[in-house]
Amino acid sequence: MKTVEVKKGQVLQYEGDKNSMVYEVVTGLLRSYMIDQKGKEHIFMFAPEGWIIADAVPIGEPCEFFIEALEDSTVIVRDKDLSKTTPNIHAIAKRILVLQRRVIMLMSYSGLQRYEHFIKTYPDLTQRVPQRMIASYLGITPEALSKAKGDKIRFSRNP
Repeated sequence: MKTVEVKKGQVLQYEGDKNSMVYEVVTGLLRSYMIDQKGKEHIFMFAPEGWIIADAVPIGEPCEFFIEALEDSTVIVRDKDLSKTTPNIHAIAKRILVLQRRVIMLMSYSGLQRYEHFIKTYPDLTQRVPQRMIASYLGITPEALSKAKGDKIRFSRNP
């Protein structure tokens, strides 16, 4: 376990790397994402302060995600072998819960419901993350995100 300072835009893990680690965010913001065969980027998750982020592939297998700093950040880097070190269990539980809810959201929610879920999950990220990244995370186009945001404003004014 070691604490490192990373700069905005620094990639901590590349798809295909075999040295997958667990990153606990002390300050700043990280994201994990993949790039599909068509070159389209898909954001898997964001990790603000107090969250952990990692690739779930077994130790020694090629990683499926890139992990990148969206802001200058301080992170605790932990070995993925949990028998060597035990990361913050509350952060792990939070990550599992967020991922479970995200799968449910992607299976059944409308664009507006996805956006509302994002705001509830990440209340302070709308000012920290570009709209195109939020749209990617939600699995919708930037245009659909703009419509969902407009619908949210319209519905909140007309109870």
